[in-house]
This record gives sequence, structure tokens and C-alpha cells, in this order.
Amino acid sequence: MKKGLYKYEDTILRVIDVKNDMALVMDCQKRHMPIWQNIDRFASLQGASESDLYALTGISPVPEEELSAKERQFVNEHFTMIAGILPAVGDSKERSFRINGMAAHYNVTTQTLRFYLCLYLAFSDKTVFAPAKRKKEKVLSTDEKNIRWALNKFYYTRKNHSLKNTYILMLKEKYCDAEGNLVKSYPSFYQFRYFYRKTKNWSNYYIARKGLTFYQRNKRPLLGDHVQEFAPHVGIGMLDATICDIYLVNEEGRLIGRPVLTACIDAYSSLCCGYLLSWEGGVYSLRGLMRNLVEDKVKLCEKFGIPIKKEDWNVSALPGMLVTDMGREYLSENFSQITELGVTLTNLDAYRPELKGPVEKFFDLIQGYFKSLLKGKGVIEPDFQERGVRDYRKDACLTMDAFEKIILHCIIYYNTKRILENYPYTEEMLKSKVKPNAAAVFNYGLAMPEASLLPVSKERLMLTLLPRTMAKFTRTGLKVNGMRYKNETYREAYLNGKEVTVAYNPDDVSSVWLIEDNAYTPFELIESRFTGKSIADAQAMDKQQKSLVKAAGEENTQARIDLMRQIQTIVDTSAVNTGDTHIKQVRHVRKKEQAKRHKDFNKEVHDDN
Repeated sequence: MKKGLYKYEDTILRVIDVKNDMALVMDCQKRHMPIWQNIDRFASLQGASESDLYALTGISPVPEEELSAKERQFVNEHFTMIAGILPAVGDSKERSFRINGMAAHYNVTTQTLRFYLCLYLAFSDKTVFAPAKRKKEKVLSTDEKNIRWALNKFYYTRKNHSLKNTYILMLKEKYCDAEGNLVKSYPSFYQFRYFYRKTKNWSNYYIARKGLTFYQRNKRPLLGDHVQEFAPHVGIGMLDATICDIYLVNEEGRLIGRPVLTACIDAYSSLCCGYLLSWEGGVYSLRGLMRNLVEDKVKLCEKFGIPIKKEDWNVSALPGMLVTDMGREYLSENFSQITELGVTLTNLDAYRPELKGPVEKFFDLIQGYFKSLLKGKGVIEPDFQERGVRDYRKDACLTMDAFEKIILHCIIYYNTKRILENYPYTEEMLKSKVKPNAAAVFNYGLAMPEASLLPVSKERLMLTLLPRTMAKFTRTGLKVNGMRYKNETYREAYLNGKEVTVAYNPDDVSSVWLIEDNAYTPFELIESRFTGKSIADAQAMDKQQKSLVKAAGEENTQARIDLMRQIQTIVDTSAVNTGDTHIKQVRHVRKKEQAKRHKDFNKEVHDDN
């Protein structure tokens, strides 16, 4: 067998080298790395020509003399990258070693070099690296240029002009004289519409007239493999929050507002892994959601008087990956600390809700379950922003506790009874007869070895998510946020003045935690006046004290001035001797003065009475 091209089934093989009974062969169509194969396998193959190869692949190298200087330079630069690899193309280990070295030298990926190498080996001609020639664009007439200008200027914009209006605007701008009169020769509306239809691009149409967000959400081609492409296993949680379409009141019947529902949905099964219903959003709601994720859901439901089975909501761990949008709370340094527990964070592009469809669908379904049953109870209807409609705030009658029970019942129904009609069942799932609901699919995926859930204690989770700041050891204690803390085992550290990182609870400054080697050591508050107070209250007290001290500062200065004046007056009017003072017989003089100023205090008290 000789080197060259051979036809093999529906492709063409190139024999690069022959040694003994082995041939170094590569598929010229698939262009994978060449491999050594026994010659006997190709004994009956028919030879092929270069033209057969060009016809099969649709790639035809250009003669070098037809290349421009820039194209020749481009070809030689790419060939130089692989030239040092060619002598070792038959030795897989040496070949990989040289590819890695060349990739580092030319600052390209190894995958790029492999592509260049296989392309050259398939055609055995370095001009195959030449950039493809661009086809010359059709020369447009003046009328066609004007039509294209008008479409881009007036039609493909967010103003959403009709095609007829765009045509009129074109005539006004391009086919009127100085006095505004229409010239004799101009394209008809039918010509205008024909050019529009011939050149129309649907992607550009939707993006230009409706916006990129509308296109991505409603019109982009849906060519993915649904769940199994993005979430091939349990443990990919999607996070989001929404403001519920209902007004709530407190226990006295006074309006509070609309609560915030934050949720984590498993992308593989669409199961609601955890939720938080609160009045606050941001990082606070995320901390509450993370705590809910690791809670025993059976015990959680028992607190609300709702009995469930373990398999109905079998989640008490963190998903291995959390998918979020570009919300400020998700990008905060505070929330990113959760990666210390082994969780991977993935942030999607902004304004792309369709990329986390499962959690968006969850909110729609949950609110759909209760809204029809709570009409007239504070639920907001679609017409709430129109003039003259009823003020739905006046209908509010449910408290947060009552509404949370409703939400919990809705979530349990969503997890265990909602039918997944279009779920992409695998052959193994069909054999196992997995029920078409989120809880059953989740439990099936939980038994798979790829399932990614991270068991974490509540204490460790909460400590990890606490905000952090820099603190400093001093003789008076560990200074954190202007307050002093102590731990008896750190006596030596108080003298070295070292700066450290600590976690603190903004709701209670009674303790902080020193972070060292991924361990949390508690320090207790020295200043008992701040015990049990939030950091905001403690800082307000400190600020108020400073304000009092500052206000007293002016009085103190005036008092010091008055004191100095009074002392000086006394000195000026009461000085007995302005010359040399007699210092002899001091003891005698002292005893005499003691007798003179000695008083019987008991007698004075009796006389005063």
C-alpha cells in the first residue's frame, strides 16, 4: 500500500505514512487525528484523486501564485505553527507534547492547533489555510439604495412605522424638490414592498422593532435538547424572586403591602427545592432561602399543620450549582461566599428571563393556583393600573402567616400532583415507570451517581453567608465596627496589632466570628451596653453619644476660659506677698495655721440644726 488518497465507504482516506504492516490513516472529511491501522484492512480500496477530495469536502486549495502578499503571509504564519509538529505526527505522545509546546509559544489553544494540523494533513497543501474569498455584493441601483436607507432609517426602529408610512417618509426625504413637491420619477409602493420582502431578515426585524429581549424571549429558534442539555442531572438550582400579586394586612387589619417570594427550582426535575416568603428582598431573602433549602421539609410543614411524606419533598441540602441572573444581590460579595461550601455560581446575561424558564414558570403556576380563589381578598387583577378600577388594597384581609400556608399548599401540589406532560423521558426512566411529577423525577435523579447535592449544617451555612469586614487586634480587644470583642484564647494576638477578617451578624452585635483556615472562632462583646442590639442601633447610639459630646464641646471651651479668668482674678486680688517668701520655721508656722483652721464638725452640725 502506498501513500495517497483512497475511497472508503462515503468518505476519502489519506494514507500519510506506511511502516511494515501498518498505515497511518486519517479521514479527510471528519478530519480527526490520524491513527495507525493494519494495511490488510485497506487492501481492496480504490484510489481517489485530489479533485474527488475537493468535491467531497467543498474545500479547494488556491494555487500559491494566485494569492496576494497578505494572503501568502497569512498562509505561512499558520503553516509555521504546525511545521514543528509534522515530524512527530505518527507518534501520539510526542505529537501531543509538541502541540502543547507550540500552543503555549503562539498563545493559542491546543484545539486550534489540532484543527490546523488535521486540515493540513487532509489536503497536504498549506494554501488550504488561505482565507475564503468574499463574494462580490450585487451593485444596487439608486432607487434600491434609497429604499434600503428608508427601511433602516424609519422601519427597522422601535418607532414601529408601518411599511406604507415608511414609503411616504422615503418619498418626502429622497424624491421631493426644494419646495417639497414630488418629482416625476420615483419608485412605486409595489417596488418598495418587493425590495423589502426580498431582503427581509426576520431576526433583524424582531430585534430592531421589538428589541433584543423580546426576540430572545419569544422569537429565538429553540434548538436545544430541553432539560437534558442544560441540566443533565439533579443539583442545578435556579434562583429568582418575584413580588406576589396580592396585598396583605397585619394582625390588626392594617395594610402592609405585597410580599416577596424567593424560590430555588431544580432545573432537571422542576421541583421547588426551597422558598422564602418575606417583606424584604436582596441578600436578606437569599440567606433565608438558603436556610430553607437545608431544612427538613417534613418538620417545616408540620409547623404549619401540613402532613407530608419524605419523598414528597426530599430536599435538605444545597444544589451543587446555583444559576442566577445579574441581580445586584446575586453579584454581591456576600452571596458569593457560598462558593466556600463547594457550590458553583453561574450568572446569566441580564434581561434574559427565558434562560431560567423553570423558575419563571414556577412563579406563574403558583400564583395561578391561588389568584382565582382569592379574588376580592386583595389579589391584583391585570387591570390594576388602568384608570377607574377598584383599589385592590382595600380588599386585603389575609395576614402573612395565612398566606404562607396557602403558598406552602400550592408548592406541595406543584411538586407532587402537577403533571409533567412534556418532560423528556429517557429509556431508563420509562423502564422504571417514573411518575410524571416533579417529586418523582427528582427522587429518580437523586439516585443517579451524577446528582450534585451538598449537605450542610444550618449553623455552618449561616456563618458562611454572614457579611464580613476587616478587624484589628488591640490591647483593648478585637475592634470590629467600632466595638470591642474578646476571646480568652487569643491573649497574645491582642498585642501584635494584626488585621484579620471577621464575620458579623448585622441583626445582633453580641458576637462576631474570626475566620481562620476556613474555621469560625466566636468572640463575645465586651461593651455590654450594646448586647442584643443590631449594628444599626449600636451605631446610632454611638453617633448620638458623639453628638452629645460635640454639643458639650463648645460649653466646655467657654467654661475653661471662664475658669482661667476667675483664677487670674483671685491671684491678682489676693496675693499676700509679692517678694521673697520666708521659708524658715515652716513646721511651727504649719502647726499654728492648723490650730487656726481646725473645726469641730459635730458642733457645727448641732449649731446648724
